[in-house]
Amino acid sequence: MAQVPRAEHDDDTPVFVISVAAELAGMHAQTLRQYDRLGLVSPQRTRGGGRRYSGRDVQLLREVQRLSQEGVSLVGIQRILDLETHVDALEARIERLTAELEATRAALGAQSRVFAAGARGDVVAVRPGQRPPRMPSSQALVVWRPDGG
Repeated sequence: MAQVPRAEHDDDTPVFVISVAAELAGMHAQTLRQYDRLGLVSPQRTRGGGRRYSGRDVQLLREVQRLSQEGVSLVGIQRILDLETHVDALEARIERLTAELEATRAALGAQSRVFAAGARGDVVAVRPGQRPPRMPSSQALVVWRPDGG
């Protein structure tokens, strides 16, 4: 007998109806409806308008419940959730930029060069970690302004 392949579900796949999500989160279904109206936990909707909660939604409901039990107001909980989402986005951006920087460094490899201002104000190439040679008798100061002034 041939087996039917199972569809793989991740934490973002909306699979739970409201009654199951409420039971998994340890809440009443009416509480989930209220949280949806307030925008705290907004599940996906079916074509008929029914709510479908994902595993991530259930985790979020548990977090809302924990914060509420600690005395945080619903407005405070919303602010905390917004800040956590913002932090997650910033961390993802840092990861992307770090990967891009590492790729750029790898692409440059031995070709990378470091430039410095020489003793007379000229641009000189130096090895990484090396200082340009100094002229002992020079007391000149060169100032560069990006506006050309």
